Amino acid sequence: MKINFSLFNTGLGNNGGSQSIVRSANTLTKLGHVVNIIDSGKNQYTWDKLLCNHIIIKDMNAVPDADVIIATGFKSVSPTMSLPDRCGLKCLWIRGWELWKMNEQEIVDKILKTHTVKFVNGIGLFEKLKSYNVDSFLVRPGTDFDDFKPLNQRSNRKYVVLGGLFHFKHKTKRTEWILDTAQGLKKRLGDGSVKLWMFGTNGDPFLSVINKYVQQPIMKEKNDFYNGVDIWLSPSMLEGLHIVPQEAMLTECCVLTTETPLSGTRDYIQDQVTGSVSKDNIFAFVKNTENLIKNPMLRDHLGKRGREQVLRLGNREDNMKRLVGLLEGLLSGTIKYNYN
Repeated sequence: MKINFSLFNTGLGNNGGSQSIVRSANTLTKLGHVVNIIDSGKNQYTWDKLLCNHIIIKDMNAVPDADVIIATGFKSVSPTMSLPDRCGLKCLWIRGWELWKMNEQEIVDKILKTHTVKFVNGIGLFEKLKSYNVDSFLVRPGTDFDDFKPLNQRSNRKYVVLGGLFHFKHKTKRTEWILDTAQGLKKRLGDGSVKLWMFGTNGDPFLSVINKYVQQPIMKEKNDFYNGVDIWLSPSMLEGLHIVPQEAMLTECCVLTTETPLSGTRDYIQDQVTGSVSKDNIFAFVKNTENLIKNPMLRDHLGKRGREQVLRLGNREDNMKRLVGLLEGLLSGTIKYNYN
C-alpha cells in the first residue's frame, strides 16, 4: 500500500506528536508499505532515524500518488483537502484537540465538517467527536515495549519518588499541579520522605522542589528514570492518547491521573484497577497522591496491573497492522464510513 502522511503547516520537531508519526511511518515501512512524509519544511526531528521518504513540497503537483493520504494536524487539513484524487483517500488522524491552533467552533467548522475519514488515537477524542455527531475509528499508535521494562529497583527505600513531565509551553499539561503537589506533601510529610523527579525538553529550571531533573533523556536514561519513580503524576487535561504515562507503566510505575474527559489516560487507566484516578481538582489530586504514598502495597499492585494493561493495547506493529486492515477495508468498500 502507498501511504502519505501530510504534515503541511505542521512539520516535524522533537516532540511527542512528531515521534508518534515518525515511529508509525517507520513501522509501516518495515511492514513493506511505501510511505512518504509530505511536508512544507525541513525535518527537524532528531530523536530517531526516519526510514521513509521525507519530501518537502514546493508545488502541490509534486505530491506523489498514493492509496491514502493522512492529515496529521489541524493545520494540515486544508492543504490536504486541496489535493487531487490521485493522492488517495483523504483521512485525518486526530491525535489532540488542538485548541492551541483554533477555537472550538473553528474546529467544528474547519475540521470536523471536512470530507475526510476521521481516525482518533484515544477514547476521549472518540467521545468528543461523537458529541458533535461525527463518527471516527480508534487508531492507537502503539507503544515501544522493548524500550521500557521493570528493573525491580523500587523496594527498600525510606522515601517515595514522585515523577512528572516538566512542560510549561502548554498550560494544559498542568505542570504546576505536579510542583504544588510535591511542595505541599514535602511540607506535610517531611522533605526527606518525598522526592520529585522530572524530565522535559527544556533545560533544568533549577527549582528547589525538584530533586532530580533530566533534559531530553535518551531511551536508556528514560527507562532508568521511570524505574526510579514510585508514583507518576499525570494531571494533563487536553490529550488524545497520553504516551508518557504508558511508558512509566511499562516499568510497573503506579500512575495517578484525573477524571477530566481529555486526560489521555482513559484507554489504559481504570481507577484502583490499573492506576489511580482523582477528581479533577488540585485538592483531590494531592489527597490521592498522599494516599498512594502511604500505601506501598497498593502502588505495587496498580503498577503491575498497569503494565499488563498497556501490553494489552499492543505495540506499534500490532496497531499499524490494524490501521492497514482498516485502510484496506475502506478502499475496498467492505468498511463503510459515515461522512455525516
